[in-house]
Amino acid sequence: MDNASAPSRSGAPRRAAVLGSPVGHSRSPALHRAAYAALGLDGWTYDAIETDAEQLPDRVGSAGPEWVGFSVTMPGKLAALAFADERTPRAELIGSANTLVRTPNGWRADCTDVDGVAGSLVEVGLPGTATRAVLIGAGGTALPAIAALADAGVSAVTVVARSADRARGVIDLAERLGVDAAVIGYAAGRDLRNACAEADVTISTVPAAAAEPLVSTVSASSRLVDVIYDPWPTPLAAAVAAAGGTVVGGIVMLLNQAYSQVEQFTGQPAPKAAMAAAVGR
Repeated sequence: MDNASAPSRSGAPRRAAVLGSPVGHSRSPALHRAAYAALGLDGWTYDAIETDAEQLPDRVGSAGPEWVGFSVTMPGKLAALAFADERTPRAELIGSANTLVRTPNGWRADCTDVDGVAGSLVEVGLPGTATRAVLIGAGGTALPAIAALADAGVSAVTVVARSADRARGVIDLAERLGVDAAVIGYAAGRDLRNACAEADVTISTVPAAAAEPLVSTVSASSRLVDVIYDPWPTPLAAAVAAAGGTVVGGIVMLLNQAYSQVEQFTGQPAPKAAMAAAVGR
């Protein structure tokens, strides 16, 4: 990500925060504070601020010049994109933003969730020859997952969703990215097991309880990226690991999306080792 428009890096105090509701459980403060300390950015702070979608425009719009950026979690990602003065192409493509960065022209929206999934795909060992994937879920996290899979060269995705209507946004994005996408239901049984066995990677974007009924079929996956990090391991992750598959959890996604945010906020390379240590990696 181009950091040319990042604010000046002097010794002046700077502020950043994660906005969401609920937000008290967020691990972003630990990651960002560890990064600022490792970079020697004295006086930089990072907080968690309870903010819903309706409150977000006033919260960000009233931020003084000391504010360099905001991380945005649910339910504010659509509001963040709508509020921004500028949008990165990938944020516009996906239709949501988890990052707002102050620039000379106002606030720029980005979706570093794509970086989070991309880093997870590297961590799980996705080969450069990968062509097929299974994507469980069709909610907000499924969209950056499709984008990251397309960037990795995957050309065919089986989307597991409650219905074709629920998966429409994911299918539309896949088509725009040149990825062939087909939808199957949660009760697909043998078809889902075969899809997982043939796929280069399976990505689960749903809560642990929602994925639990799929454990016996998805355990055929050779590689699993599960975006959940608490509780961990999920039943799905445990089943794939027990069957000999490689598993990467949501903490890896969290770290990789935060690396990109730190670089956009500070204009410096993310201190990855310090950030990983902050969450026990």
